[in-house]
Amino acid sequence: MAEEGKADAQLFQLLTNLLQEVEALTNQEEIELRSKIEALGLEVTKVPSKSTPQLDELEIARELDKLSAKLDDVDGMISSAIAADPQVQSLLSGTADVWMPVITATADERRNFTGSIGDDTTEVKDRSCC
Repeated sequence: MAEEGKADAQLFQLLTNLLQEVEALTNQEEIELRSKIEALGLEVTKVPSKSTPQLDELEIARELDKLSAKLDDVDGMISSAIAADPQVQSLLSGTADVWMPVITATADERRNFTGSIGDDTTEVKDRSCC
């Protein structure tokens, strides 16, 4: 479980670093996007209480619907950011090999990821300067 948390932390650190680069390139502070990334990070790292009763299929379906709605919101935020600024699209496209496997992986696959945040950050910075 700790390894999954590490993968989540790496993903949100990468998103924060990408946002900082976008802000530096555009000379505009993205307050709304920053707060949404932070809120999503908090939501992802929430630990369910131990007293959670067993869910039946209907309750599981409702919870999945809620999660799907949240993912749709994130998709909308990313799409609007891409539409509003071509540099965001370029930055996301150029770093997709780093973040895409993390968000499409199963929990077990994410536990097996290796690498450090520092290495990813350096790679992104190297790409953006050339």
